[in-house]
Amino acid sequence: MRILLWFLLPLFMCSEENITESFISDYEYGQMLYANPRGVSCAECHGDSGEGKTIVHYQDIHGEQELRGSDIRQSTLATMIEALNSYHEVMPRYYLTDDEVDAIYKYLQKNYKKDLKKANKTTL
Repeated sequence: MRILLWFLLPLFMCSEENITESFISDYEYGQMLYANPRGVSCAECHGDSGEGKTIVHYQDIHGEQELRGSDIRQSTLATMIEALNSYHEVMPRYYLTDDEVDAIYKYLQKNYKKDLKKANKTTL
């Protein structure tokens, strides 16, 4: 009986690992991080799909100005990792790991491809 358990133990370990990995998809993880990575949503400045959006309009000596979050849908993974690990005057520092940035990147890329398909269908 003990010998049989030793042979079956790796099977149980592998099946548990598969369950853990499939608990949440990479897409869902990226979506969750984009919505609230460290208390401030990326969507607040970069829009629901990363398209960028106006944060605030203000008046200064040069007239009416606009502070806008950039469109990050076409950014490369390397650019996103660098941007999230750099100091910015407006954007908070999130201290995300490269794997977390990768999940956000994949989430944005998948949404961007969906948006492009919808746009192509409506123009035809």
